[in-house]
Amino acid sequence: MNTAFDDADFPAYTMGRAADIIGVTPAFLRSLGAAGLIEPERSHGGHRRYSRHQLQLAGRARQLLDEGIPMAAACRIVTLEDRLDAAHRRITELGGTLTPDDDADVPTSTHPDIATPKYYPSPRPDRSPSTP
Repeated sequence: MNTAFDDADFPAYTMGRAADIIGVTPAFLRSLGAAGLIEPERSHGGHRRYSRHQLQLAGRARQLLDEGIPMAAACRIVTLEDRLDAAHRRITELGGTLTPDDDADVPTSTHPDIATPKYYPSPRPDRSPSTP
């Protein structure tokens, strides 16, 4: 039997409880809302309600902020990571398979042409710098 609480997107947590769960302040959750990372549902009384999925996003943003990443960049990173996870889930739902190359935790190799430094010849010795 599935209940609404089994759904990761069900807004089950009040602001205070959500903040306690992930170890942040309510003001931090409001700032994530203002930054556009999470948009909590509202109760009939107008109180914010957060889902487990939103708390996961907020927790990841907190980690990035603790590492010194600015708020706007942290929110963008978390959004892109979340979209990538959703795309991977969709691929598997449609019967596709993911290879180890699709793992977002493993950095993509740099193309050899980019990784090899190119040195340019020094200016010709017969040229002198132009004088004003």
